[in-house]
Order: sequence, then C-alpha cells, then structure tokens
Amino acid sequence: MIKLGKTQFEINRVGFGGIPIQRITKEETKKLIQKCKEEGINFIDTARGYTVSEEYIGYSIKEDKDYWIIATKSMSRDYNSMKNDIETSLKNLGRDYIDLYQIHNLKEDEYEKIFSENGAYKALEEAKKEGKIREIGITSHSVSSIEKGLEYDKFSTIQFPYNIVENQGEKALIKAKEKNIGTIIMKPLAGGALDNAKLALKYILSKEFVDVVIPGMDNINQVIENVKVGNEKNVLTESEMNEINKIKNELGSRFCRRCGYCLPCTENINIPMQFLLEGYYSRYNLKEWALDRYNSLGNGASTCTKCGACERKCPYNLPIRDMLKEVAKKLEG
Repeated sequence: MIKLGKTQFEINRVGFGGIPIQRITKEETKKLIQKCKEEGINFIDTARGYTVSEEYIGYSIKEDKDYWIIATKSMSRDYNSMKNDIETSLKNLGRDYIDLYQIHNLKEDEYEKIFSENGAYKALEEAKKEGKIREIGITSHSVSSIEKGLEYDKFSTIQFPYNIVENQGEKALIKAKEKNIGTIIMKPLAGGALDNAKLALKYILSKEFVDVVIPGMDNINQVIENVKVGNEKNVLTESEMNEINKIKNELGSRFCRRCGYCLPCTENINIPMQFLLEGYYSRYNLKEWALDRYNSLGNGASTCTKCGACERKCPYNLPIRDMLKEVAKKLEG
C-alpha cells in the first residue's frame, strides 16, 4: 500500500479501471469487483461518460462501500453541469461521498473557464466543503494541459497516459511526484496495442514517480495476473529491457502518443482523438460507445484534405494522412 500523493488515501499500486465493464453484465461486474477486494485492490476509477460503469460499480460495492477508494470524473466545465454530475455520480455509486472527483480530459485552454465564477471548479469546491467529495483531481491526454495544471495549487491528483510507447508525460509526472501530487496512470496497455500485459505493468510500476496504475479489467484472470505483477519486485531485467525496446521500435512508426503537436488541423479535425477512439473500437471491443463518441466530435477522419500540415509538425513522423484514412474506413465505413 502507498499513499496517493498529498491525500490520505492508502491504496494498492494496482487499481481497477472501470471502462471495460461496459461490455459485461452487472452481476459479472460484482463478481469481478469482489475478486479485486480479495486480491487487495481498493482503488476504482470510473467516469460519468462510461455509460453504465458508475451504476455497475455502485451495485457491486453496496455491501462494503466504505472499503473502496472511488474516483470518478466529469466532462462538465461549468458550475451547474458539474454540480448536477456530482449528484448523479453519488446516486449511481450509492455513496454519501466520492473520494476523488476529477475534471475529465481537461485541455490547456479550458482552465480560465473552469476557474471562473460560473466554472466547474467552484462546484467541486462547494461539494468538498459539504463533504460530498474528498479530493479534486484532473485528467488529460495533453502534456501541456497537465503541465499547466501543476502550476496551480488546486489539485490533489493528475491522471495521464503512460506506458512502454507513450512516455511524453514523464517529466510532468516526475514534477507532480516532487510536488506531492498523486500520479494515476491510465492507458497502461496503450489502448490495447500492447499484448504483454505483465511486462507493460512491470515497466510502469518500476517507475518511482507512479503512485497507481489503473488497467481496465473485465475478467477475474486479469485481476489475478495484474495483482501478481503489483506484488512482485518490479526491477526490469536486461532481457525485459530488450523486449521493451523491441516493442517501442515495432509500434513507434504507427502509434499516436496524443502529444497534440499535429494540431490545430486546417479542417478542425481532433486528430489524436480519432486514433484514441479507433483504439477503443478495434482493441477494447467497445464499438458502440466508440462510435457514439466519434460521431459527436464533429469533423471526422474523412474530412481530411491530405494537406500534410499535421505530418510536418508530428515529432514522431507518423503517416497521419494514411492513419486517418484507416480510421475513416473503420469508424465511418
């Protein structure tokens, strides 16, 4: 067990990511979460945007709700919407309080809005004073957004993707650790792109700046294997480092790190989000959810005019135009 940053939460370094339970039943979720408790997991991450996830989790923890450290999050940016989302989350989770409430997928240009008189942060502060939430955090896929968040003394945790092929946030995560801000790692398998889950988790847990990693799980074998990695001494061997370097080389030429340097797109396509949702569609088996979110974005991959501006800005030299074509074929075809 470790303490999550400056919070008082004592948690297992392996937590439970609540995205995949959208594809199993409520009863299967309950059995899964009971197994998590048996194996020592006590941190659960979910979100308002994960359809039935909050409800399934609330149903699964009602007999032992005080055992769990529950984190959820909302895309709301204004006061009233966030206030409503907090109440909905409390109802769904069946609790009087939520341990960690996060502003979900926060972008660099949204801080002024969330801190305004009518902003989401005001609703979170009020809820904290009322005892409805205990801590406030942020999540993002943008390094610049996380870096900006670290400039404020307002957040207890940050949540960011980090894995074998996505290390663009490493400096920000190290800085957060130095400031005693809790570090929560999402996308440990790079959205399903990494096959060797044991090595992927071991790589993350070998980093001292990581507090907790939250792999998505939808079956009991995954729980057992993930906890086993967490209980081991996570020191990488030479052969494991060689395997990691091999994976980086193989995936590096066609894998989006969501750094955002390709933006803005001349056609206002949210390029990183195209690849993120394609991953959920193709590798997470969340086709309907991914399609709903994709269709809500506005300009999709097929609106690309192949101008090449994005590729000239990409630090990883990705063939973005070809990759967008593949996204359009899968998600629009």
